[in-house]
Amino acid sequence: MPNNDEYIAESLRDLGLLTKSQIDVARSSSGGSGLIEALVKSGAVGEEDVSRALAAMNSMEFVDLEGAVVEKKIAELLTADDARRYQALPINVRDGVLIVALADPMAMQTMDDLTYKLQREIEFVCAAPKAIHKLLIKHYGSADEASNELLKTMGGVEGADIEAGEDGEGAGEGDAPVIKLVSMLLLEAHTNRASDIHIEPLEGKMRVRFRIDGVLQEMQSPPKRLHGAIVSRLKIMSRTMSIAEKRLPQDGRIQIRVGDKSLDLRVSTIPTVHGESVVMRILDKTSLLLGLPDLGFLSDDQAKFEQCINLPDGIILVTGPTGSGKTTTLYGCLNYMNKPDRKLITVEDPVEYQMTGINQVPVNSSIGMTFPAALRSILRQAPNIIMIGEIRDHETASIAVNASLTGHLVLSTLHTNDAPSAIARLVDIGVKPFLVSSSVRAVVAQRLVRRLCPECKLPAELSEYELNSLQIDPKQLRNAKVMRPVGCENCRGKGYRGRMGIFELFLVDDEVRNMINNNASTIALRQRARELGMRTLREDGVRKVLAGMTTAEEVISTTMTDLD
Repeated sequence: MPNNDEYIAESLRDLGLLTKSQIDVARSSSGGSGLIEALVKSGAVGEEDVSRALAAMNSMEFVDLEGAVVEKKIAELLTADDARRYQALPINVRDGVLIVALADPMAMQTMDDLTYKLQREIEFVCAAPKAIHKLLIKHYGSADEASNELLKTMGGVEGADIEAGEDGEGAGEGDAPVIKLVSMLLLEAHTNRASDIHIEPLEGKMRVRFRIDGVLQEMQSPPKRLHGAIVSRLKIMSRTMSIAEKRLPQDGRIQIRVGDKSLDLRVSTIPTVHGESVVMRILDKTSLLLGLPDLGFLSDDQAKFEQCINLPDGIILVTGPTGSGKTTTLYGCLNYMNKPDRKLITVEDPVEYQMTGINQVPVNSSIGMTFPAALRSILRQAPNIIMIGEIRDHETASIAVNASLTGHLVLSTLHTNDAPSAIARLVDIGVKPFLVSSSVRAVVAQRLVRRLCPECKLPAELSEYELNSLQIDPKQLRNAKVMRPVGCENCRGKGYRGRMGIFELFLVDDEVRNMINNNASTIALRQRARELGMRTLREDGVRKVLAGMTTAEEVISTTMTDLD
């Protein structure tokens, strides 16, 4: 099947700008580059000709911006970051319609994003990339100027205090371009509250994406030729990864400081067809200070949950898929319970955050320090509260149950879709039903949804589809404060800022214990939990939609498996 380059080449040929022989020669000599790039490099066709062909292919007007004058107030309708990221520029207003010039008229996602961000009627036109680039520099400054401004805002590279590798090469040493570039990348990720940084080598380019509020967003990327140097720099900073090994996956950690804040980055590399792909997970220790309301608990559920974690013994489980915030909830509980009269010990693989006043034990399977081995040892340390990173097998589950039955409060996680399913999961692992009923005190299932930006959200009405999907009674709308996302500088034009949990709190009472002993089904347990007042994940999400904290779209997409 022909790719885009082939179609563009044929269009240029139809316009009389290329011959078949020129296309054949470029195709055979293109090597790893694209056909159009090879044609431009050979001089067979100019960049402006390519842009005209692209415009014609997409039924879009082509504008010549060479020497064009764009009013400052019009250019500033789009932020500098967005203009550079999308290679786009507002150039005029015609009959109330904003004219936006694009370098790539085939970038449909860019058009959708800009229409959403600018919140007005837009007509897109095509212009030569070099002409747009010149105007971007004129109105927003060069990329280097933007980088320096970012460094100035964050206190400079030295202010970031990025720790050096074993060779002693620090981030602030001289003006080495790659060192400065990597430092800026980490600083920008922190500034944008990113939880992950993805550096991906693709054919002909390198892609950098940040995961912000759970959603991957593409950022302005350095040239592909710098990919190897950037990866090597990150390996050096991790101190444990080999820059010579590019054929095998590697893992490491990087510590940086931004001002007086310390951040840990877990680094993972994996070889791909076009080079090594890098993912860095940013662990911000300030998330440890979150209180239960900050996690997303509403007052009634928070009161019930606080009663559970103040119990002297038993097991409290937090369930959900990977990335649903289970670890953050557990750390929030530990922070709440961390008092001088209590001894807290955790067993984790790995220890993601280091907390003052808590004994944290890392698992190391290579030397026999497994979850069961660690748990057997820490019980002799006479703790009041034990946190187990995850119950994965029968041995770990048995020790956790025994610990809870001998006067310890045990916190842990399981991978189940809802709260009542955790009971069946423990039984499947091999724990006897009577031990499950005697030890489990409560199960919390959770998911994460994006919070609406408090600076720009506006009142809205729910559609018929949303009302039906969420099973909202019209009576519930009387005092509701339904809001919609808009987008502003505070939220980078997305309309959302931060995330919170939606929860399903399953409390185990005497009747539930009796049902567990009699091997009751998950459906029966769920029905009993509903009778006791348990709200499903979707119902908790609905309350937060009606309170103007998130949107119906977020709740519907996050709770697709919630059929109640």
